[in-house]
Amino acid sequence: QVQLIESGGGLVQAGGSLRLSCAASGRTFSSRAMGWFRQAAGKERESVAVINWNAGSTYYAESVKGRFTISRDNSQNTVYLEMNSLKPEDTAVYYCAADRLTYRTKLATTEWGSWGQGTQVTVSS
Repeated sequence: QVQLIESGGGLVQAGGSLRLSCAASGRTFSSRAMGWFRQAAGKERESVAVINWNAGSTYYAESVKGRFTISRDNSQNTVYLEMNSLKPEDTAVYYCAADRLTYRTKLATTEWGSWGQGTQVTVSS
């Protein structure tokens, strides 16, 4: 299992930017796909962005395409979510997650085995 700790959340005005970080423990981080999810109050958790183990493939939810960028630094065991042009509807608790398996070849089959505790992002209008 991988232990994950998110940081970087906060309060920002609409149109602003935030960068979330997720630091992972363990020696298998670099071999696992990583994802960012969010859950707004009263809503189900949704996938925001996913990156495969070698950063060769990414996925974005339609609602964040062109505004959010997922990246990873395997030398630092960290995955990032750069969020620009933030909107009030981006307000949520953001979680990072690690794939249950290593060296998965298809992002669509990712199974999330480890989760962080979440970081709150609030976008004011």
